[in-house]
Amino acid sequence: MRGHPPQLIPALTYRAGKVGHMTERRDEPAQGADSAGEPHGLDPEGQSGLPRVTTRLRAGAQGATRDAAASVVRGGAAVAQRGAELAERGSRVTYWPAQLCVLGAILLQVRLPEKLTVGPRWLLPSLEGALLIGLAATTPRGRVDQDRPVRRRVAIALIAFVNVANATSLYLLAHELLHKHVVEGRPLILSGITIWLTNVLIFGLWYWQLDRGGPANRARHPDPTSPEGRPDFVFPEMDAGRPYTPASWSPGFIDYLALSVTTSTAFSATDTMPISRLAKTLMSVQALISLVTLGLIISRAVGILQ
Repeated sequence: MRGHPPQLIPALTYRAGKVGHMTERRDEPAQGADSAGEPHGLDPEGQSGLPRVTTRLRAGAQGATRDAAASVVRGGAAVAQRGAELAERGSRVTYWPAQLCVLGAILLQVRLPEKLTVGPRWLLPSLEGALLIGLAATTPRGRVDQDRPVRRRVAIALIAFVNVANATSLYLLAHELLHKHVVEGRPLILSGITIWLTNVLIFGLWYWQLDRGGPANRARHPDPTSPEGRPDFVFPEMDAGRPYTPASWSPGFIDYLALSVTTSTAFSATDTMPISRLAKTLMSVQALISLVTLGLIISRAVGILQ
């Protein structure tokens, strides 16, 4: 302290102590880290346990994903199986209305007097009944893939046979009215109604059996725009009524029977249009038969009654 004035000695002593204290603090290790430079409060055991937890979480997520995927697959399989069952049920063809219609036509023929039939009254109905029983016994249970072409030809032959027998009865009835003296008109009225009803049933069968290759082919090819499913008749449900009709709609026997009724009463097409030559020919023949039956025979019988 030689050379310094006495009043500066306390200030120098204070500065020297402060510098020494700062040096000691700079030389101390950091409190937040140990000798290995590890962060304070995180030991090696805690650091090694973190990957284990992550692995367990990942395994649990994978298991849940597998379970969810398996549930979705099982649900999709159930839906597909249900859809296949519905499609198979929808592809079935119902034959019993047509068979019942043929039976009705045969029963109507039995009611005709013997002078309006070819041979004995029981002959033609018996032959037609035998064919009907054979067709009913060989019905393929409505399955499309079991349809038999030979059976279809026999069914068409049966319809044609009944149709020819009914047209023959109409001819004999007209001959009876025009060339013979008729005393009683009531049996003629009943015979005319019977022939007209039989005509309605038979042509309903014609339309049902021939449109788009028959009921089996309609079920195989429900799309009317495809070459295999090209229609002979265009129903309202296929044209103007499409917005109000289910996409899976297909004409059934009752639709063809209604077509036959309207053709027999209006003598022309009404709501269902024929677009093939075969359909137009059938409708023309039916309209002519109906016109002759209602216009000539029934009116003549009414004139006799008066």
